[in-house]
Amino acid sequence: MTVTTDSVRSALEQGPEHGKVESHLHPAGSFDVADHEVPTGREEIWRFTPLKRLKGLHADAEFMPSATSCTWNTPEGVRIEGVSGDEARALRGISGLVPNTRWAARVLAEVPSSLLIDVPADTEVAEPIVVDLDGEDVTVTEAGHVALRFGAHSKAIVVLNHTGSSTIAAVVEVAVGAGADVTVVSIQDWADDAVHLSHHQALVGRDASYKHAAISFGGDVVRMDANVTYDGPGGSAELLGLYFADAGQHIEHRIFADHTAPRTKSHAVYKGALQGEKAHTVWVGNVLIRKVAEGIETYEENRNLVLTDGCQADSIPNLEIETGEIEGAGHASTTARFDDEQLFYLQSRGVSEQEAQRLVVHGFFNDLIRKVGVPSIEGRLLTTVEAELAKNVLKDVGSLAAFGSES
Repeated sequence: MTVTTDSVRSALEQGPEHGKVESHLHPAGSFDVADHEVPTGREEIWRFTPLKRLKGLHADAEFMPSATSCTWNTPEGVRIEGVSGDEARALRGISGLVPNTRWAARVLAEVPSSLLIDVPADTEVAEPIVVDLDGEDVTVTEAGHVALRFGAHSKAIVVLNHTGSSTIAAVVEVAVGAGADVTVVSIQDWADDAVHLSHHQALVGRDASYKHAAISFGGDVVRMDANVTYDGPGGSAELLGLYFADAGQHIEHRIFADHTAPRTKSHAVYKGALQGEKAHTVWVGNVLIRKVAEGIETYEENRNLVLTDGCQADSIPNLEIETGEIEGAGHASTTARFDDEQLFYLQSRGVSEQEAQRLVVHGFFNDLIRKVGVPSIEGRLLTTVEAELAKNVLKDVGSLAAFGSES
């Protein structure tokens, strides 16, 4: 086959009506469940995920009545409530989401109600809106839909806090109005047996700022897709992630920044640590710069710290570029063990080996925790990192040589 400049240009300009897949990691979506086959694990978007451990959430497991309690605070001026019927149906797709997986299409088609968080235009919410979801029965396969709607020039922080034992598939949609300043934090601090499959989709309005932080500690299997697209020029998205995997855990994060408007920005930083036999983390980053998205800036970064033998960290950054008229685009991925020079420096000043390792790990995460920008949860995150270290690394860890790779 001969590939020419004209043929490449023609292929890029083909729309969905010509069968073009929007992105090789994000096939064209559909709201019709029948359009999505049950994944086998051979598909590109599923090849890392242990399907047998998802308890059928990815396929056709029954969505049972919820066994997860849901409570929240309600700051003045904010509407938070469960809605159903026509109002719930009208919320499906407010983020521009068109499901590209069977399970997400099922959630939108089958779940009868939605949790709506509605912040009116020009409203600044002084305190974080905190939604606590506490799982009570891991044998119940359940699903949920959450809609976060932020009016033009509003400012708010929403924290979704997941604890307990649950087997849940969840779709979270975020609509960020023009000029708004929004932070959404999702904390997965599940019990060790939990299974959590989630898709977060955000539509960022003109000149709006959106920050999304995905923080995963607990659970048997946690997989989260955090996607963003743009509803006008000037929008900015900061995608942050922090994860810590123990023995046997599978934690998978995927991001997709779809630059659909000019002069937009995206910056992704994910950091993870692994310890214990068969701890497995996956990070797949993807940025699609469409032909119309001239003048954009983007950068994606993933750093992994392997603390013990027997772990596996997969890290795959991607860029798909359809125009050369951009301000900048890049990515970096590093997987490394403890840095001997850092440990030697600390030990030469009288710090014990285990204390030196603890300080290195805290230093690795501290700057990211500050970037999240929610003071009320910073202490909790630092405490959880300390508790994770106590499970393995601080018990009996020898000095490990450094290695790494960057692209």
